[in-house]
Amino acid sequence: MDTGTWHAQLARGHWFSHLPPDLQRSLLGAARLRVLTAGQYLFKRGDPPCGVYAVLEGTVRISAVSAQGKEAVLSLVETPYWFGEICLFDNLPRTHDALATGACRLLQVPQAAMLGILEQHPLFWREMALLMSHKLRLSLINIEQISLMPASERLAHRLLMIAQGYGEVEQARRVLQLPQEDLAAMLGLSRQTINSLLKALEQQGIIGLSYGAIEIRDLNGLRLAAGL
Repeated sequence: MDTGTWHAQLARGHWFSHLPPDLQRSLLGAARLRVLTAGQYLFKRGDPPCGVYAVLEGTVRISAVSAQGKEAVLSLVETPYWFGEICLFDNLPRTHDALATGACRLLQVPQAAMLGILEQHPLFWREMALLMSHKLRLSLINIEQISLMPASERLAHRLLMIAQGYGEVEQARRVLQLPQEDLAAMLGLSRQTINSLLKALEQQGIIGLSYGAIEIRDLNGLRLAAGL
């Protein structure tokens, strides 16, 4: 897979497609391919900064585990999602774990290379800030939902977010490879509660359920279920 193929794949994403052409070329020119197997960590909480990443194939789980062993899943990210930019700004250790849920291929722009690009072109910092501000906006929305929205609406909204690549893709995916355990960990709900809510959506014809996957059959119905 060459840089032309990478560009075509990543250009489907909103952030990368709106970058200045010079920055697109610089990112791809400095990037290297990373291949992970199922269950392999890309990095762990507390690891030193290692650059920014883009998912080409597969899914990466972004999560944190408490001292008691309880896992909170922040997101499951797929192509053409970019992540890891926070450490560019503060040069502090990683805040979360990033783990491949299955076979995964990513692009990595190493920390030194990324900082070199930004030193040569200071205006490009704005593009990295936009990437980070999008994540911050989603985080604030999630906090608000936990406080104000019933569990059923939170679930529907999260399914929409995942289908739309957290705002990165215009055409929503119809089939989500999404175990119910991960969905429960994202929303802070029990596995039993998630199963009950999903079955209610299935009975309404909004989704279809199969092992490890959720099919979105009625996108407008899901939006209504999310209160949108």
